[in-house]
Amino acid sequence: MEFIDYYKILEIDKNASTEDIKKAYRKLARKWHPDVNPNDANAKIKFQQINEANEVLGNPEKRKKYDKYGKDWEHGEEYEKYQQQQQRQYSQNTGHHTTSDFNGEDFSDFFSSMFGRQSAGSKSSSVKFRGQDLNASLQLDIKEAAITHQKTFTVNGKSIRITIPAGIEDEQTIKINGYGGEGMNKGPKGDLYITFSIVNTTPFKRVGSDLYLNHDLDLYTAVLGGETTITAFDGTKLKLKVAAGTQNGTKVRLKGKGFPVYKKEGSFGDLYVTYTIAIPTHLSEKERELFQQLAQK
Repeated sequence: MEFIDYYKILEIDKNASTEDIKKAYRKLARKWHPDVNPNDANAKIKFQQINEANEVLGNPEKRKKYDKYGKDWEHGEEYEKYQQQQQRQYSQNTGHHTTSDFNGEDFSDFFSSMFGRQSAGSKSSSVKFRGQDLNASLQLDIKEAAITHQKTFTVNGKSIRITIPAGIEDEQTIKINGYGGEGMNKGPKGDLYITFSIVNTTPFKRVGSDLYLNHDLDLYTAVLGGETTITAFDGTKLKLKVAAGTQNGTKVRLKGKGFPVYKKEGSFGDLYVTYTIAIPTHLSEKERELFQQLAQK
């Protein structure tokens, strides 16, 4: 198996902080995302490598194993258990106690033995290894994230169809059991982790299941009171009553008019509308006179 330098893939050094890794991943994921590079096979491979590198280096425990064991980091603990077993057997057979530190060559020999080069009588070939976990990124428009729907995509050459619940969050990761890499020696498959990237091109700001909207309110309605109409997230028109003397920055809460709550069918957050008073700029002579009269009182 060829060694993959995850640090090189993310274009960072080995002393990079967790925040450095996160920033590098986001930058490169946007650059090489398949949606940005359609029909580019190289971009697809690059994107998968970036996700794989982030899956390992973005997790402190996995990163520690990777730094210690290299390409076979996932099975490092199995090697240590195997090594300890060999030491115990040696102590029992000879009456001597021995300890040994990690050795890269020994580690490589251990994995070579898994493919038929173990010493006679060894049972290492019966050890089952779990398959590698895979990491994928899936981009959704915020309108898609508002409805429960199915989506088909390809990971590691396999076509996978999943149901995405309404209310999925930006950067939320879900696990699909058994859709990772193949196990070794009939070991179980790894899992697939999908991280969602939600693209929002609407005027609404989303915070969890709540939505926030800035709405221009004309000066006359703010002063005298009346009604104003907004377009909700689902496209419906809503008429709101405006109290006389409404101030700039006034916030109105519309219960249940927000974003769907994740995995709670029929439940929605709230919509918060903030009024921005629009000052008229093209006044008629009559309007100007009236404002002057009001200013003198």
